[in-house]
Amino acid sequence: MFSTETSCWFIRKVICWRAAASIAWSVLLLPPTTAVFVLLSKFSLLQPIQTISECLSLISASSIFSFILLGGVIVMVGFLILEYYTVIPTIACSKIALLSQLLHPRQFINSIGHCLMGVIVGWCCAVTIGHRYKMLGRPCKISDGYSQMCLNEHHLIFLLAGAFVGFSHSLLGVIHNINYISFQIVQQHKYLRFKGSLPLVLKCSATQAFYSVRNYIVVYFFLGYIPKTWVCKTLNLQLEGSVHPLDSIAVLLDLSLLYHLWISATFLLFTWYITLLLFRIFVTEVYTFPVQSTFTEDSHQSLPKVLTDKQPMILKFLALQDLALLSQHSPSRRSEVFSLSQPGGHPHNWNAISGECLSLLAALTQRLAAYHETVATNGRAKSLSSGSERITSEPSSTGTEDPMSPRPVFLMKTPNIAFARSVGGSSQSPLTIPFTPDLDSPFASPALRRLIAPVEQCSPWHGTVQSPHIMRRAPKLWSTSTDLQVNGSPPPSPATVPGPKQEISKPSFLAQFLQNRKEQVKHFLAKRVLIMYLFNKLPEASSQALFADSQAHIWALEGLSYLVQASFTEDQFGVVQTTLPSILSSMLLLQEAVDRHFKLPHASSKPVRSTSSMEDSTYKTLRFALRATLKTAIYRITTTFGDHLNAVEMSAEHRKRLQQFLQYKE
Repeated sequence: MFSTETSCWFIRKVICWRAAASIAWSVLLLPPTTAVFVLLSKFSLLQPIQTISECLSLISASSIFSFILLGGVIVMVGFLILEYYTVIPTIACSKIALLSQLLHPRQFINSIGHCLMGVIVGWCCAVTIGHRYKMLGRPCKISDGYSQMCLNEHHLIFLLAGAFVGFSHSLLGVIHNINYISFQIVQQHKYLRFKGSLPLVLKCSATQAFYSVRNYIVVYFFLGYIPKTWVCKTLNLQLEGSVHPLDSIAVLLDLSLLYHLWISATFLLFTWYITLLLFRIFVTEVYTFPVQSTFTEDSHQSLPKVLTDKQPMILKFLALQDLALLSQHSPSRRSEVFSLSQPGGHPHNWNAISGECLSLLAALTQRLAAYHETVATNGRAKSLSSGSERITSEPSSTGTEDPMSPRPVFLMKTPNIAFARSVGGSSQSPLTIPFTPDLDSPFASPALRRLIAPVEQCSPWHGTVQSPHIMRRAPKLWSTSTDLQVNGSPPPSPATVPGPKQEISKPSFLAQFLQNRKEQVKHFLAKRVLIMYLFNKLPEASSQALFADSQAHIWALEGLSYLVQASFTEDQFGVVQTTLPSILSSMLLLQEAVDRHFKLPHASSKPVRSTSSMEDSTYKTLRFALRATLKTAIYRITTTFGDHLNAVEMSAEHRKRLQQFLQYKE
C-alpha cells in the first residue's frame, strides 16, 4: 500500500505549480492579445485617426469588467486542461468507439463548460467592438407609436457564435486528442519553444475560426429562429419588423458582420490555444530526480523508487525521460547507478532501474505477441485479457528474485477509458486492448464464441493437456512464454492427465429459443450498412493504440543501452554484466515482435501530419520511432562490446540474430 503523500507528492509540489505558472503567463499575455484584437476589430483603412480615437476611448468601467471576465475564462480553461490532460492518448478503433467518447458524461460536462465560456467571450467581444453589437436590447417604435425594448439580433448572434465555437472546440479536442501531452525529443528553453510555436497557434486559430463561423452561419440560417424566439419570450423583448432578420440570405451579404464574427472567434481560440501551449511547455519540462536520496523520508522521491512504485503516468514518463538523459549526459549520476549499497554491497539502484525497464520491454513484447495471435486467426483467437491476467498474476516460484529475468512490475497499457484523469494513479489491471474480439458485438458469430468460450471440464482439452500443434508453436522467438524470454528454450510439456467426466447440462427450451432469436438479430444488424460503418475497425487505429504508450519504451531502450555502453569503461564492480544476457534477450525478442508487426497491413504506412490543427500527432508515428530506437540500441551495445558478446550466455536463436548486428547486416 502507498500513502497519499508518496503517491501524490509530485502532483502537489510540481505539476500544480507548473500549471499555475502556465495559467499566470496566459493571463499576463492577455492584455497585448486584447489590444491587437481591438485594433483589428475597429480598423478602418479610410479613417485611421478615428480608429485610434475609438481604441483609446475603450478605457471605461465596462471594458475593465470585460477584461476581468476574460481573465477568469483563461483561468477556467487552464483548470480544464489540468483536469483532462493525458500523456497516453485515447485512440478510438471504430466510429462507434469515437461516438461513445463524444457522448461520455465527462465530455458532456466539458462541452457545457466550454459553451458557457464561449458565451462570456462572445459578450466581451461584442461589448468591445461596440456600435450595433453592444447591447442585447435596444429601444424601438412599434406600429402604434409606442417605444418598447426590441431584440438586438446582432448582439445575440455574437453570444450564440461564442457558444458554438466553444462547443466545436470541445468536440474537436476529443476527435484530435488535443489534450494529449507529448514530450520534445530535442530539449529547448521554454521561451524558444513558445516563440517557435506561436505562428502555428495563430494559423490554427484563424483556420479553425473560419470553418467554425462557416458552420455556425449554416446552422443559424436553419435553426436561428429557435433561440431568437426563446430569448424574446424569456426577456419580454419584441422583434423589430423594420430590420431584416439575420437568419436569412442577408447575413451572407453583411461582410462586416462576418469579419467581426471571424476575428472574435480567432481571438477566442487564440487565447485558449496559448493557454494549452504554455501548459504543454511547462508540464513537459525536464525534472531531475535524485538517484540516491540523502534522507530516509525522501526515499520515495529517488529515481529507482519512482520507477518501480505505483505512480501517476506523468511522473512515470518524467522519470523515464530523466533516466534517458542521465544515461547520455551525466557521468556522475551514472556512477551512482553503478554503485553498491553500504553495508551489504548490493547494486540496488541498478537492479531497480534495469528491472523496471526490462518489465516494460517484456510487457510490450507480450502485447505484440497477443496481437499477432489475434490477427493470425482473423480475430478468432483467445481473449487477450486472459493472457494478461496470467502474466500479471503469476506468482514467483522462489523467494528471491532472479536478476536475469525481467520483472513485470508495471505493465503499461493502452487505455480504453475516454476521460481518465492523468494526475490520478495508473491502473494495475490487466491489459485492455481495443482490438480484442468482442463477443457482445453484432458481428460475433457462434464459431467465434465457441473458440473463445471457457473449456468444459469434460473436454479433452481440459487441464494440462496440450496438442502437438500447441507444442510446435512454443519454440517461436516471439512467444509470450516467460521461459522463452530468458533462455529461448521451450518449457517441458506436462504429462497428459484426463479430466473427470461430468454430465453436460442441456439448456432449457426457453433459453435455446432466446439464444436463437439473439443470433438472428445479430445477423440482421450485421447486414445493415450503417451498422457496418459504425462497427468496422479503422485501418491504422489498432496499430496506433498498440503503441500509444511507446514513448516510455523508447526512453527505457535509450536508458538501458546508454548505461550498458557506459558500463564498458565506468562499471567498476561489474553490476551490469549480471543482467547483460537478459537485456540482450529482451531487446532481440522485442525486435522480432516489432518486425512481425510491420509486416501486417497498414502498420508501415505513415499518416499525414495535419498543419492546420493544434493536434499533437506524434503518437501516430511512435511505432516508427520505437523501431528505429530499438535497432539503434542493439547496435550501440554490439558496437561497444564487439566480440566480447560471444561469451554471453544466450540461446542459439538469439546468438544467430545477434551475429547479424555484429556483422552490420540488420
